[in-house]
Amino acid sequence: MLIRIVGTQLPGLSCRPPGIETAYSNIHVGVQRKNRPQELLDPQRGDADSVTWTVECTVDGGNDVRGPYIQGRPGERFLYLSWGTIDDAGMLTMFRRAKLMLADVPAEVLAAATESGVLEARLGLTDTTGNPVCARVKPAQIRWTAAT
Repeated sequence: MLIRIVGTQLPGLSCRPPGIETAYSNIHVGVQRKNRPQELLDPQRGDADSVTWTVECTVDGGNDVRGPYIQGRPGERFLYLSWGTIDDAGMLTMFRRAKLMLADVPAEVLAAATESGVLEARLGLTDTTGNPVCARVKPAQIRWTAAT
């Protein structure tokens, strides 16, 4: 199965989260590889109109999703969208990340996605303060669907 993540409403190339003295600039976002915080799948600019990533995974036992970008234990699986700055040398320094909980995917949606071959997540990537979305993304902020 594939998981396609579609992000819209990106925050821009700079931000200054509450409590931070200096703004972050040249921000990008990507899907973090399991156990490799500095390895992001296809980092995208924070000022893009929209972004899309597709990751491969398997579904065992009807509901346990596994793959190179899937984090966490069975029943607590998730994907990280990591935000970072990219310097002139091309090095990314992470400063924030969002957690997309696979446990929040309704069972009927996961079953349909297993059949269709694609589970899609759609979410806005800017929080209510105009900064990159972070922490656990709650079900009201993300829409999971079976796609083709």
